[in-house]
Amino acid sequence: MNTTSEAEPQTQLTPQLAENEQVLHGVFAGCEDVVFHSFQTIHRTSALCVYCTGLCDTERLEQQLLAPLEQTGLAVEPAVQGSAEVPLASIHRIESVEQAVTAILDGEAVLLLDGQASGKGYPLYKVPTRTPEEPAAESTVRGARDGFTEALATNQSLLRMRLKTPALKLHSNTIGEYSHTKVTLAYVEGIIQPGLVTEVNKRLSRLNIKDVLESQYIEQGIIDQPFSPFPQMIATERPDVVVSNLLEGRFALLIDGTPFSLIAPVNMFSMLQSPEDYYENIYMSIFVRWLRYIFYALSLLLPSAYVAITTFHQEMIPTVLLLSIARAREEIPFPALVEALIMEIAFEALREAGVRLPKQIGSAVSIVGALIIGQAATTAGIVSAPMIIIVAITGIASFMVPRYSASIATRLLRFPMMILAGTMGLIGVMLGIILVVIHLSSLRSFGRPYLSPAAPTFSKGLKDVLWISQPRSK
Repeated sequence: MNTTSEAEPQTQLTPQLAENEQVLHGVFAGCEDVVFHSFQTIHRTSALCVYCTGLCDTERLEQQLLAPLEQTGLAVEPAVQGSAEVPLASIHRIESVEQAVTAILDGEAVLLLDGQASGKGYPLYKVPTRTPEEPAAESTVRGARDGFTEALATNQSLLRMRLKTPALKLHSNTIGEYSHTKVTLAYVEGIIQPGLVTEVNKRLSRLNIKDVLESQYIEQGIIDQPFSPFPQMIATERPDVVVSNLLEGRFALLIDGTPFSLIAPVNMFSMLQSPEDYYENIYMSIFVRWLRYIFYALSLLLPSAYVAITTFHQEMIPTVLLLSIARAREEIPFPALVEALIMEIAFEALREAGVRLPKQIGSAVSIVGALIIGQAATTAGIVSAPMIIIVAITGIASFMVPRYSASIATRLLRFPMMILAGTMGLIGVMLGIILVVIHLSSLRSFGRPYLSPAAPTFSKGLKDVLWISQPRSK
């Protein structure tokens, strides 16, 4: 993929060990964690072992490489070279300086011998990793309890454990001029359309970035419309979600260094689906899914509808309710629009504060803060009690969205919708809905319509939107 080694010519290793050592010393100048260990084998052959102390297992290096070399030796002649090599799996030949640098930074031990124009890379990794745990942001009552980690090899094994078929293809490439991050493209051959694989490879090859610290770096560079507030790829930590989408003809990108994988192409309805929909009773799952659809619409439209009706269309409110709202707002100095903006901004600030604070006190501060600020604002006559109820229902509705990135879109669009409602009433609300639908109709996720299978209508795919599809059969 996008690596400097593909654009620049390779610097070949030479048979002179001193020259190779000098070049590598120049590359790793100032890198105190890169060790150059010079020694001689039992056959008096000068050797050099280069490794990174933080990434290479030095104990295994001493036991499986250095000690056998000093005791049994390694023949220089190609005819007998393989007979005395250390018995390690995945040993590979290194013929250029760039390959040696990449291997060292990957955690391998690189062995160079005097008189040979190539070296050997020994996979003695010791990269700090954590065990697969249940993702905190995607917890379910019923379902798998493992999640992706920051180690790419672990994530690949979690997929292979669930799909024991050679049809599961994993193609790894390197992206990032400085980070050299490995990115694995996963798909199921025979299910995915071949043109989709070609398209994602083309987009990845066009990436020109210096580093990849999180999956968002990749996502922002390959989606169809990067300036849209709606997510065009699913970011998930759950292997079962990835496998389910692979079996539906989608692809996944696993990025080294982050537990979040990317899935595409997606549509708006896939953002509102939870893996638990397929693990629980089908009737309960259908009820919860439709409840999620309704509250997703409420999270976008409820504040703006309240502002529009109380400001321009009071005749739509029943008389008893209208009198109750009027009594609550008679001492409020602000119009309904300003009142809604104040409460929504305060709610977003409390939500962000709860995320940033330590986990032990984050939830307590956000809940207590909301109660205290809401009660104090009502007592002081800054906001009315009905507005606090509306904002609270809106917040609960936004929490029902399974995908955090999907709820962000509604949180952003809520403010222009309220401004339209406060200036033009329900006409402004309808105008905002029309603009959102027009944008969604033009949105694509790797060429697929974002509103499919509803628009354009695809009856087979629409079944999984209206209710829960049964387990796949042959």
